[in-house]
Amino acid sequence: MKSFQELIGRKSLRKKLTVLTVACLLTLLFSLGSVVWAKSGDPSGAATIAAEADLAIDYVWVLISGFLVMFMQAGFALVEAGFCRAKNVVNLISKNLIDFSLGALVFFAFGYALLVGPDSGGLIGLGQPFLVGSSYDVGEYLNFFWMMVFAATAATIVSGAVAERIKFKAYLIYTVFVTGLIYPLYGHWVWGGGWLANLPFGGGHLDFAGSGVVHAVGGFVGLAGAVVLGPRFGKFRKGKPQAIPGHSMTLAALGVFILWFGWFGFNPGSTFSAHELRIAVIAVNTTLAAAAGALSILLLAKWKTGSWDLGLGLNGVLGGLVAVTAPCAWVEGWAALLIGAIGGGIVYGGMSMLEDWGVDDPVGAVSVHGFNGLWGLVAVGLFADGTYGGVTGLFFGGGFGQLVSQLIGALTVFCWSFGTGYLMFKAIDILIDVRVSPQVEVEGLDLWEHGGEAYPEMVRKGGI
Repeated sequence: MKSFQELIGRKSLRKKLTVLTVACLLTLLFSLGSVVWAKSGDPSGAATIAAEADLAIDYVWVLISGFLVMFMQAGFALVEAGFCRAKNVVNLISKNLIDFSLGALVFFAFGYALLVGPDSGGLIGLGQPFLVGSSYDVGEYLNFFWMMVFAATAATIVSGAVAERIKFKAYLIYTVFVTGLIYPLYGHWVWGGGWLANLPFGGGHLDFAGSGVVHAVGGFVGLAGAVVLGPRFGKFRKGKPQAIPGHSMTLAALGVFILWFGWFGFNPGSTFSAHELRIAVIAVNTTLAAAAGALSILLLAKWKTGSWDLGLGLNGVLGGLVAVTAPCAWVEGWAALLIGAIGGGIVYGGMSMLEDWGVDDPVGAVSVHGFNGLWGLVAVGLFADGTYGGVTGLFFGGGFGQLVSQLIGALTVFCWSFGTGYLMFKAIDILIDVRVSPQVEVEGLDLWEHGGEAYPEMVRKGGI
């Protein structure tokens, strides 16, 4: 047993080290900031406008689309809160808050540099941290903002798959890895000039708005987290899955409608230009896929269970949206409808399959984002009709080239995301124990992890 004086000494040393670390970080930030301000660049945008006045419209278009994608964080928060129990709502919303807050800072520090920096061997971007290499340029800042809201979306997908049993401090560590390494490195392979973009088949691996880069990455890191954590108490009894109802379908439905609305920034905004009038086609395709996903899964649920299951219908909307995200610019309306309808079926089949395997995914994140992320990538190689950007799939005379590239990317994103996610969660588990104690899980994470409850008048110890 250490003496009180020894403990005080250790605390004093830790405080001194903490102060020293913070001082060093602040010094580094101010130094980097002085470098940025020293650059000439185009900080006001005047030179950019003088060179091409029409760019102002594109800037506004991308920023508004980015604002919509950022607002999707509210949708994710409501969906996850609604699909889970009242005793964990504060915890779930706190994770959505930290996804964006901590994720934005980490992505600013080094994630963005790894994604868009000069390519090295097709594997990594070697940009400078903290936007130092941007020359304080308005175009670079615009690109950073767009990529940042996508990074935060990839991170927040995992929250639902690991809900109701992960320690909050473990989730903080996870957020750093996903926004700083896992998402940026795979993103570089596809969107940063990396090896997948340069595959010799078809036009290289293509993913218009992120079925793979955003959704499959988040979905399969989430699968890894769910596997490492194990199922919630009471989810499986004698090997059979048991329903654990969420506390508010109202919140879940509102969240899905917010996400659907935000997707009109996600997909059309990925043109990066308001002058690309294909945005009208993309908006319609986005709508049709979501609607078809909802209808197909509702019909499946009615056929299988005899009930029009609202929860499944809401996830069907999201499954259709994820599935059409990669091909949305390259397909016609009828193809988008078919892609979304299949996406709804994939959600239903995926959720049943995971339960058969003993995997507990409280909100269906793996099936919605992971499995449909893969389907969206494959759909490009099948349904792209050659009317935009020369991208042509198998069904429109393009041969197998584009489909091969899409299949290689789909396999890669699964192996990369699940593999790195599994190693990350295992390492966190070894270091600090990734899962909360049985008492905390039973009584609710809100009170134990956050010191308060979303519904203090209705949450009972060991209850809902």
